[in-house]
Amino acid sequence: MTGALSGAGNLPAALTTFVGRRRDIAEIRRRLGAARLLTLTGVGGVGKTRLALEAAAAARKGFADGVWLVDLAPVRDPSAVAGATATALGVPDLGARPVLDQLTGHLARRRALIVLDNCEHLVDACAELAETLLSGAPELRVLATSRRTLGIAGEHVFTVPPLSVPDEAVELLLDRASAIRPEFRVTGTNRDAVTRLCARLDGLPLAIELAASRLRTLTVEQLADRVEDRFALLTGGSRTARPRQRTLRALIDWSYELCGPAERLLWNRLSVFAGGFDLDAAEGVCSGDGVPRHEVLDLLDRLVAQSVVLTTEHEGTARYRMLETIRQYGRERLAEYGADEERRLLRRHRDHFLSLAEHLAADWYGPGQEEALARLRTEHGNLRVALEYEYGSQGAGTDGTGGDRAGDEADGAEAGGDGAGAGVDGVDDAQASLALVAALRFHWCADGFLGEGRRRIERALAVAPEATPARARALWAGAWAALLQGDHVSAGRWLDEAEELGERLDDPVVRAYARGFRGSLALFQGRLEEAVSWYEEAVAAQTAAGEGSGVLFSLFQLAVARAYLGDPRATDTGRHAVATAEAHGERWCRSYALWARGHDAWVRGDPASGLALTRAAMEVQRGFNDYVGTALMLELFAWITAADGDHGRAARLLGSVRTLWQAVGTTISAFGPHLAEHHVRCEEATVRALGPAAYEGALAEGAAYDRPQRAIAYALSAGLETESGPVPAPDPLTRREREVAALVARGMSNRRIAAELVLSPRTVDGHVEHILAKLGFASRAQIAAWVAAHGVSAGVPTPKNQVPTPQNQVPTP
Repeated sequence: MTGALSGAGNLPAALTTFVGRRRDIAEIRRRLGAARLLTLTGVGGVGKTRLALEAAAAARKGFADGVWLVDLAPVRDPSAVAGATATALGVPDLGARPVLDQLTGHLARRRALIVLDNCEHLVDACAELAETLLSGAPELRVLATSRRTLGIAGEHVFTVPPLSVPDEAVELLLDRASAIRPEFRVTGTNRDAVTRLCARLDGLPLAIELAASRLRTLTVEQLADRVEDRFALLTGGSRTARPRQRTLRALIDWSYELCGPAERLLWNRLSVFAGGFDLDAAEGVCSGDGVPRHEVLDLLDRLVAQSVVLTTEHEGTARYRMLETIRQYGRERLAEYGADEERRLLRRHRDHFLSLAEHLAADWYGPGQEEALARLRTEHGNLRVALEYEYGSQGAGTDGTGGDRAGDEADGAEAGGDGAGAGVDGVDDAQASLALVAALRFHWCADGFLGEGRRRIERALAVAPEATPARARALWAGAWAALLQGDHVSAGRWLDEAEELGERLDDPVVRAYARGFRGSLALFQGRLEEAVSWYEEAVAAQTAAGEGSGVLFSLFQLAVARAYLGDPRATDTGRHAVATAEAHGERWCRSYALWARGHDAWVRGDPASGLALTRAAMEVQRGFNDYVGTALMLELFAWITAADGDHGRAARLLGSVRTLWQAVGTTISAFGPHLAEHHVRCEEATVRALGPAAYEGALAEGAAYDRPQRAIAYALSAGLETESGPVPAPDPLTRREREVAALVARGMSNRRIAAELVLSPRTVDGHVEHILAKLGFASRAQIAAWVAAHGVSAGVPTPKNQVPTPQNQVPTP
């Protein structure tokens, strides 16, 4: 059995009403039933993206493994298409194999729909991706949007028409205008002007939305007359020489001209962002030289009022994005200032996100680690642009091939961004890239981006061979990534150079971390006494250097090494690591330290304490997306479970573990022969108890728990088995999510829930999406059934069968 992908997909909640196109949606759904690849084509602004999203949402029930949006607008490097797709689908880029191979293997037996959005500037790469995935995954469907077809065998094409005039076009104008002016109506008096306006705009949704924003200050008659005059001027008076693309360009030109000088500057500069931005980023990157920092918020508000910038809410923080066509226009205008100005903005963008990454890394040792990783995930598109800066521009977006995010027809995932600009100070830029890949080490190694991180580090090291502190730090960060992938040879080579540079530069931090990772290399290769010696040196050096995070990292591994040597100090070392983490509010290493204590208890013959400590470790670990950490903890959990006689559950745990290791591209043996021996013993005992066929069946069931959060949720649901198989953990939700789930079960809409809980509708939309993802559900009905099964209520948020908390199940450290 192959389980569904974690969650029901990632389609964004629409910010505006979808108008018209019911026949188009029905036709697209019909064609998807017969075609495995369907490409929506049409001019910019016609609404390909929004139509694709609405059609995909309508078809969601037919795809048990989810409907997934891949926004390619920010991607400029064709080689990054597979990685962007894997990121969008939540498929971890962890192993050394090519991302496309990992992605194909993950989708091989899943029934899913992928929406490849904005393919026109990456047609060849998108064609290769679609062909490879469709060949390797027979139940997969791909819905692409592009101004150009992909041109591969089996492709079906649907040309998206403009909205019908007057019906759909007028309906859209009325909907958007009434949002700005609630009293606006189409009457007998203004009907002709409304119809004339929509006809002059060729029924293009983006053009209609831009025009509607002008009804704040103009009557519809005035607006129609001004549009008429502008188009007559642009076409030399000929009413038949106005192609639709020119119509859109004219409307954007007009919107641009109506902006003040500072508003135009900000519009241009905001075009360098990928995947949206927040106010701090806008102020940090775009202020100066005509845009005072204190005026950015006011100028941004004006661009929002004119539908140039859209607002979104992400985890309680306001974020902004530009429709891709609008962003491309701003990028063209930015290029008019010259290549130096464009590079200057891209460099400021790079420096802003370098500063953010270094700040989060410096503050890692303490509270807020989960939030820090969530922040980096949100900014992943911008981080990619920043990492590409040093390697030169991948295209400034001046060829007019940008995406298609027309307001009504294109409210979707955040768009924006380009490849990168070329630096003017090559050496400095190369060093900045080294600093950035090193600062992102927790993003790479603890958050599901291990494969990408390894490649980024290798590339940065290759470009900047100079003996600098930045290179030294990137070397030990790269050694960490290589160790997690089981590549001991590369790890050893990089550690050799890091140690040599640490001595040459007299850098105590580099020397301390090199010693710690030398210990890891020795531990993973089974040289336990040598590992203990390295860890002891590392703890002393990191303590002297004030590297608390490094101390903890070395301490929990020292506890493991001592435990397998039978050293009685292992218990105290583990307790010291846990206590140190708790004293500083550190959580990530605390989970590993609890696991290390569980190992110690298991080795000493105390499985009950080992199980409790491992449960506590996983309770903490569930806040992260750490494949390696989760796999190690589940391994120990499975060994203890099998030893306790529950071989069926142990086999399912091993199935989950196997899937996680496959994602990383390695096995437990890469982390030491002492661990591999326990794995083999557990496996052999479980096969003997169940028989080969039942064992393989249980492994397949466990493979459904293929993400850290899902795997941990299953492991923590001990004692909740039924005749039909494992039950997901009853309480993976936050208190607020349980309240929202209870109201969903009462049949309330998101808007009613928002009113009940005094929240914004967008916040409730986000909560519902998180609930679906955490529980692995695809519908509100499934949420309702889960609520009924677990006794969740809005007034009493704690469900029945609550998984015990660490406080009431863990021996005192």
